[in-house]
Parts: sequence; C-alpha cells; structure tokens
Amino acid sequence: MKKKQQQHPGGGADSWPHAAPAGVAPAGLGGWRRRVSLLPLLRFSLRDYGFCMATLLVFCLGSLFYQLSGGPPRFLLDLRQYLGNSTYLDDHGPPPSKVLPFPSQVVYNRVGKCGSRTVVLLLRILSEKHGFNLVTSDIHNKTRLTKNEQMELIKNISTAEQPYLFTRHVHFLNFSRFGGDQPVYINIIRDPVSRFLSNYFFRRFGDWRGEQNHMIRTPSMRQEERYLDINECILENYPECSNPRLFYIIPYFCGQHPRCREPGEWALERAKLNVNENFLLVGILEELEDVLLLLERFLPHYFKGVLSIYKDPEHRKLGNMTVTVKKTVPSPEAVQILYQRMKYEYEFYHYVREQFHLLKRKFGLKSRASRPPLRPQFFIPTPLETEEPMDDEEQDDEKWLEDIYKR
Repeated sequence: MKKKQQQHPGGGADSWPHAAPAGVAPAGLGGWRRRVSLLPLLRFSLRDYGFCMATLLVFCLGSLFYQLSGGPPRFLLDLRQYLGNSTYLDDHGPPPSKVLPFPSQVVYNRVGKCGSRTVVLLLRILSEKHGFNLVTSDIHNKTRLTKNEQMELIKNISTAEQPYLFTRHVHFLNFSRFGGDQPVYINIIRDPVSRFLSNYFFRRFGDWRGEQNHMIRTPSMRQEERYLDINECILENYPECSNPRLFYIIPYFCGQHPRCREPGEWALERAKLNVNENFLLVGILEELEDVLLLLERFLPHYFKGVLSIYKDPEHRKLGNMTVTVKKTVPSPEAVQILYQRMKYEYEFYHYVREQFHLLKRKFGLKSRASRPPLRPQFFIPTPLETEEPMDDEEQDDEKWLEDIYKR
C-alpha cells in the first residue's frame, strides 16, 4: 500500500522531504523556510473573515446612512473649518475677511419668550432692504407635529422662493428624513427661569401693545387665576408651575420624537447633537447685541446692517412695546424650586452659553453682558411627576392651559 502524501496547510501535497536533520533546511529551500515561517501570523478562520467583512459592511452602511440623513449642511462644514483654523483670542482683532458660502435656506424655529418678537421685527425690515423671502406662519402654538404634518410643512417650506428665511414656533424638523435638503438653523434662548416668568405674566397680562392679546390667549381664565400670585403657584404646585412642560426649551432643539418632550438625558443629549450638527448659531438673549453681530458676520445676505437698525431709537420704541407687563419677582424659595424643576433646561442653557462664548472669542468679541446672579444652592431631585399626559401628539401648549383653566 502506498503511503499517503502529507498535506501542507494550503491543502496540497508537500513537495519537499521531511528527512532532513533537525534545524537544517533541505538544500535550496532556505528562502522558502523564511517565507513559510510567516504563515502562522497570517492564518485566520472563515469566522474571522466573516467578522471582518461584517464590520466593514456596518461601517459602510453607517457612512451611507449618515450621508442620506443629511449630516451638517455644507455651509456649516465650511464655516467650522474656517473657524477651526482661526487662532484669534479675546485680545486680537477679528479673523481675516473671508467670503463664506451663501445659504439660500435658513430656518429660525424661534423659542417662545426669548426675544423672537424683536428679531422678527428686524427681519421684516431686513427682508425689504436685502430682498430675501421672509416666510412666516399664522400658526403660533403648534410646536409638535404628526408625521403627516411634518411632511406637509417641510414640503411647503422647501417650495418657497429662495433665498428664504422661514420663522415659526416649532420644534426642530429633520428635512432630510423626508428627502428634503437640510436648511441652516438659527435660534436664541434665555435663562430658563427668566423665560418661564416672562411667559407666566405674558399669558395673564400681555405686553405694552395694548392688543388685549392676553385675553385672546386665555379666554377661559378666571379672574382669581389671572391674578394668582406667582409664589403661590410655585409653592403650592399648581400644574402651570410644576408640570413637566417646564421642560420647554430643549424640545425646540431635540426634535419631533415623543421622547424629546420627556425631561431626561436622552432628550438633552439629542438636543446638544442637533445644536452641533444643524444650527449655525444659538445665541443667548442676555447678549443680544453680540448675537446680532455674529448673525451679520455669518449671514450678511440676511442680516447686514442689523445692529444699526436695532440701535435706532425708532426701532427701540417699537421693541419696547413687546415687553411683558406686570412682571414680579418670586421669592428666593420659589426661585430655588424652579431651578430644581428645570435641571435639564439649565444643563442645556449653560452648554449653549459656553459654545456661544467660545464662538465670540473666535471673533475677538468680549462679552459686555453683566454677570448673571449666582444660582441658589440646592440638591437636584428628579423632575416632579404629575398626572399630565406627555405623549399626546396633537396637544399644544395653549390647549393644555385652557384645559387647566376649565377645571
């Protein structure tokens, strides 16, 4: 019987003898021996090969999904590359002049009671001056939309004559999710407690324009409710002052997902991500002049000359008419409770404020705003739970308040 040939790792028959003394390579095979000694390092199983290919596939699909999801608009990528190359700090002049790409689609999904009335007044003047299309909405209280409503709104916005600037109180919309081009977003926020207090008194007493808009907004509010003391509202846990809808600013940046309306880390982190990827600028109302300066620098086709208009005495007179009337300051104890209930709102506010100040330093702008008062010291509990529903897609802020006043 013939002896079978020994198989080498490649599966074929060995072509060299194995009778050579130990440590001595057969004649003429020294080069082969050096090459073969590397083979154990290169061996891998089919399972390892499949794992590598699966990893590569996941990477490619992730990259494709990110591109199909839009990613940051090209304008933002170019701007961040430009700012990243800048080494200017507070004691230097502004960065060298550079013509940035011109975004023809801008969305200002304005947050309520954060100076948006003032900015819209400026935009009306600027749209006539610079010839861009200012697209506004008659719907002021519908911030959360169903999927069909999102599709319809995005379709209407996308078909507007360009260049346009669209403004409305609405939570962040992902245009690329529905096949549209993602626009450049801008927005302004303010200290959460200050925003809440402004909104509380505005619903009751309106502003100096004398339009009785507070009566239109809350027609079912009884007199005792209209004159409810702010301290009593907070300390006695009235729904308006304790409901999770104190979680108000973050959903404008988190988006339309139902979890965006639930106070928590998920909504907070998603809002931060959207600020980084889709918003050209999120300013803070306490430093409005610097916000306008940066908007003029980034979007000159829309905001050139905005600061001179803002400082004009006639415009200041109009702007003062939108100031909320009959505001009072709650007690330190009540303010401390509000801070507790707005834990995530303040985390987001300070994150945005830090990013805004970093951007200002890039352009050599020194903050002229006074230091905010120190926050009270407290232990942060979990957000106050109430029986108010949080997952009703159709319910808006005004309807929620009307339901409370009818009880």
